[in-house]
Amino acid sequence: MSVEFRQRTPGEYLKIIRRRKWLIILPVLAVTSAVAWVVYRLPDVYESTTLIVVKPSTLPTTVVSAGGEEALTRQLTSIAQVVTSRSSLEPLVDRYDLYKAERLRGEPMELIIARVRKDIKVEINTSRNDITNGFNITVQSRDPRTAQAVTSELASKYISQQTQNTVNNTQSALQFINNQVLQAKEALDVIDKKRLDFMTVNVNNLPTQAASLVGLLGGLREQQKALINEVGRLQDRRSALAANLSILQKQTEQTREDLAKNITDPKTTLGWAQLTSRKADLQSQLTRMKLELKPKHPDVIAKQAELDSVQQAMDDLVTEWKGKIKEEQEKLQGRPDLQAANSQTEMRLVDGEIKRQQTLLAQNEKQIADIMLRINSVPGAEVQIGALDREYQTQKSAYDQLLVEQQKISLNAEAASQQQGESIVVVDTANLPSTPVAPKRFALSALGLGFGLGLGLLLTAIFEVPRLLTIQTSEDARHYTGLPVLISVPELLTPQEAKAIPRRRRLILAAGVVITMVSIPLLALVLKLTHVFEFLSAGRAS
Repeated sequence: MSVEFRQRTPGEYLKIIRRRKWLIILPVLAVTSAVAWVVYRLPDVYESTTLIVVKPSTLPTTVVSAGGEEALTRQLTSIAQVVTSRSSLEPLVDRYDLYKAERLRGEPMELIIARVRKDIKVEINTSRNDITNGFNITVQSRDPRTAQAVTSELASKYISQQTQNTVNNTQSALQFINNQVLQAKEALDVIDKKRLDFMTVNVNNLPTQAASLVGLLGGLREQQKALINEVGRLQDRRSALAANLSILQKQTEQTREDLAKNITDPKTTLGWAQLTSRKADLQSQLTRMKLELKPKHPDVIAKQAELDSVQQAMDDLVTEWKGKIKEEQEKLQGRPDLQAANSQTEMRLVDGEIKRQQTLLAQNEKQIADIMLRINSVPGAEVQIGALDREYQTQKSAYDQLLVEQQKISLNAEAASQQQGESIVVVDTANLPSTPVAPKRFALSALGLGFGLGLGLLLTAIFEVPRLLTIQTSEDARHYTGLPVLISVPELLTPQEAKAIPRRRRLILAAGVVITMVSIPLLALVLKLTHVFEFLSAGRAS
């Protein structure tokens, strides 16, 4: 039968804490001392801030166009990426000897740059209408003068980069619009030349020549019909010759097949039948002899030789028959076929005539196409000239508009080069910080105290939880057995045992104190090597 766990009273828990007080106090002392030693040896972090505002253009917007809010924000973001790049921050690290201790212990430059980038904070200031009117640059450093110097240099980098970007952008825009104007001018010249060339080419395509062109077209049409009929007749003639040649070739092939059939096949002769019978008889005898005699026996060898001679005679008959067929076919093949040769010659002549007639037909069709083009060009010349005029006017209007844009961009470029356009300026220079912003030593020490207290309570729980699950007092006996306690007998100790218990407790306490004293520098060394509180301090400062 299972019994529920007996809930202890607060007084009992207080007794446990009082009994294990040194198990709680010693870890608290060790952790708090180590943390305090590490925290109070952390370097101070100072913070310097400068304010940069956006200065509007001194020229009216009718002369120089002002950039929009989105363009300005995008420009500031681009400048921030350039200023905080590795190529920009690495010289600052070397010039101001930033994170010297970290570099001496071998940290890679990528991590140093990441730390410096984390120490730099840019906050954009906006007005009531969410319009960007400036931004703050804040830099943290372990030396106040270094923080001020880095902040000032970053502010100057922002200003110089913004000026450079503005000049580069206006120069790029000016170069682009110049190219567009040049291309528009070239397109306008092309249209003008096209109109002049069209008028020069169509001088002969006048309405007075329409009648003569129509008469010439009629004659070419008649010639085209005659050529088409002649090509059709020649193609029919070639088809007939091809059919006749195919029949002659089939007849020649049939003659060769009949020649092979007329020569007697040796397998149908009486001699072949006798040889076949003789071969079968010899094979039967040879098989019987091999069963009775060894393969090297003279009789077996003689019988095998006799069988081979019969087989050779049969092979000679077949070879002689095939040779006769081949000889007759060669004689027939060498005999000229006059009818087939005449048909092939005539087909070649017809093919040549067909090609000649087709060439004449192609020339005729080209002449007809040229005449049709000239006829169609007569009524369309005036329409095309009107279309060219309209295209010229459209291109001229686009060209004039590009000239206006070119003038505006040129003014913007001139204003940017003389720093008369929209720019950013430093209003509040970088201050020299007098008090550090980090580390928060009291908060970090309190964190160490809490961790030490938690460790002490954890050790107490490790030792006391097993005791809570067993019967230790008369209340435990009454709860877990369900029986009343009639009498409780205290622990009986001899005088020697009574003296040994306090002495053992003092020895354990002394050992705990020694362990605590030894663990304080060890724990402090571990915390220092792991740089835990340096990261916590940097995180709380940012």
